[in-house]
Amino acid sequence: MEHMTPTRPKEPVDPGRATRRNGPRPSLVRAIAAVLFMALLVPMSVAQQPGVPSWNPEVEVRGRIDPAPTAPNAWGASATPDRPSPPRPAEARLTLSAYLTQDGEQIDQGVIWRVYTETPGAEPPEPRLVATNREPAPTLALPPGSYLVNVGFGRAHLTRRVTVPEGKTTDERFVLNAGGLRVTALLGPNEKMPDLAVTYDVYQGDADQLGGRTRVVGGLRPSVIVRLNAGLYHLVSTMGDANATVSADITVEAGKLTDAVMSHHAARVTLKLVTRPGGEAQADTQWTVHTMLGDLVRETQGALPTHILSAGQYIASARHGGRLYQRQFTVVSGETAHVELVMQ
Repeated sequence: MEHMTPTRPKEPVDPGRATRRNGPRPSLVRAIAAVLFMALLVPMSVAQQPGVPSWNPEVEVRGRIDPAPTAPNAWGASATPDRPSPPRPAEARLTLSAYLTQDGEQIDQGVIWRVYTETPGAEPPEPRLVATNREPAPTLALPPGSYLVNVGFGRAHLTRRVTVPEGKTTDERFVLNAGGLRVTALLGPNEKMPDLAVTYDVYQGDADQLGGRTRVVGGLRPSVIVRLNAGLYHLVSTMGDANATVSADITVEAGKLTDAVMSHHAARVTLKLVTRPGGEAQADTQWTVHTMLGDLVRETQGALPTHILSAGQYIASARHGGRLYQRQFTVVSGETAHVELVMQ
């Protein structure tokens, strides 16, 4: 009889326990799941960032992709390594000089230069001042282009268009064709008046259809040289503060000094209100002087007013203490007159 080894009865098999025993360990499963989760999370976070497009495998990108614009540099223009800012054009230089005549010497003082550029798009064009210089022969650095250059010498002036090319020096010579005018004022045939007692105005020589003239300069004093462009002018000289005026047409020649002598046919007149002939002048007297046609010449107040009047006949009126006194008198050129009104 064979010897039989006793065997233990088999235990019932638990399906869940068998799976854990034969399958992968739980720690390994969790590690693989974490790796898969991170792999899915990274593309999603990139797609959520602003400015980063999400990837679509069905879209094909064709053509050139421009780089993103960069911030403006210090000159106010965007610059990238592959797109440098365009170089600035080289400055142009303009040398200026002024002459009274074509063959005369260069003017070495008293000139003023003004350089204008025209505003683009304006109709009519509007000049805009870009440079001023008082040197007799300046050299100006300007951007290349076209300019209006004006030179003034006293009341003489000249304007011309000048074009300056890039990177070059342009010499421009301005010939003013100008001369000088000096006025001397006389009272009567030969009495020279103080300069402060006379003023004169200079007008264009040509009058318009109504007889009017364009004033070039006014309020000038005798013995002062004024510079004018060569040509014909109309000169009006006024002596004193009344009606002693005289006018004349004069010609200014280029490169020359023109002396004009203005002889006034007038005289000084002193007015006096007295109680008797040769008596003391009455203060607080109001005076008016009229021509014989009734035109008002002068109004004033005081005891002894003095005026310079043109030769002719006048009526003097004095009002004092509520009463009016009048007298007719005559002015002779160059003869001082004392006009007395006697209170009667």
